[in-house]
Amino acid sequence: MTAVDVKPSPDSPGPGATGPGGSGASGGADGPGVPGASGKARRRKGGSHLRFVLVKIGTLLLTLFVASLAVFFSRFLVPGDPARFLLRGRSPKPEALAEITRQYGLDKPPWEQYVNWLGGILHGDWGRSLTYRQDVSDVLLNRLPTTLQLVALAAVFITVLGLLAGIIASLNKGFGDKFILISLTAAGAVPPFVAAIGLVAVFSVNLGWFPSFGSGDGFWDRIWHLTLPALALGVTYIAFVARVTRSSMNEQLIREHVEVATSRGLTRPTVVLRHVLRNALGPILTVSGVLIAGLLVSSAIIEQTFGLTGIGQLLVQSIDRLDFGVVQAIVMVVVTAFVVVNTVVDLVQPLIDPRIAAGSETR
Repeated sequence: MTAVDVKPSPDSPGPGATGPGGSGASGGADGPGVPGASGKARRRKGGSHLRFVLVKIGTLLLTLFVASLAVFFSRFLVPGDPARFLLRGRSPKPEALAEITRQYGLDKPPWEQYVNWLGGILHGDWGRSLTYRQDVSDVLLNRLPTTLQLVALAAVFITVLGLLAGIIASLNKGFGDKFILISLTAAGAVPPFVAAIGLVAVFSVNLGWFPSFGSGDGFWDRIWHLTLPALALGVTYIAFVARVTRSSMNEQLIREHVEVATSRGLTRPTVVLRHVLRNALGPILTVSGVLIAGLLVSSAIIEQTFGLTGIGQLLVQSIDRLDFGVVQAIVMVVVTAFVVVNTVVDLVQPLIDPRIAAGSETR
């Protein structure tokens, strides 16, 4: 068969027209033949990540705005007049009552009170406490460090002990897995105040290892005082994180990529860390973020039990005394912490699994 020499016309593209390498239309998308294609893919990927971040931040701001509306206007559903509460049951003259109402801005329409309240928050002014007769921000700053330290220590216990228990249960099938699972189920059913009583009875009264009252002075002394409260606060959450870790890792252990990594001769720790735990972190991180953010709400009972002067104890006292300014401030702090922590978790997850941001457009 005779070969036919076809000469390209001046107007028709030659074999190398698609690029220096002559890779053609189909092969030049990823190679040097089409230098702009990979750049477009990178820009498209960067735009997807940017949209993902902007959506999360927009959701954060919208949630905080709706929460501020709910927190502020819920005050009008509570029975009782704040101005009369200031007088401690005395029968005031109309002039005195009007002066107190004007001083605290209670004579203005609700929407104007909300605008003033929100504007004050943005400038760091939370108003004045009806009970303590001082700025709400000063009252919170005196109590907030103790609660934040308690929650931070509890978060460390939840993350470390929960992950450790879940990993051990997942990698040790048989008796070890069943024993840990039963222990986690029992621990998850214990209310925080019951755990607090048990921990105090064992480690404080009988063994004398830890104090049962106060928050201590200095860093290490404070850690020592807060160890039992943090364990009591986090015992239920430790069990929950451990169960999620175990379930997520068991799901990854049967995946094909883990079998391939094992067949390639990789060591067991390498397979677990790089191919199992990393891919299992998504659900674990989500659950841990939600639980840790909720610790601020659960801290009130623990603070009462261990005599800690935190915002949880302050919230209970302020509700009982109808101190609306303090109650609103604490609730907004808790809601803000909850929403911010969950947003941070959502933003960190794409760093672990980029498919989350890439698939955000179709979700």
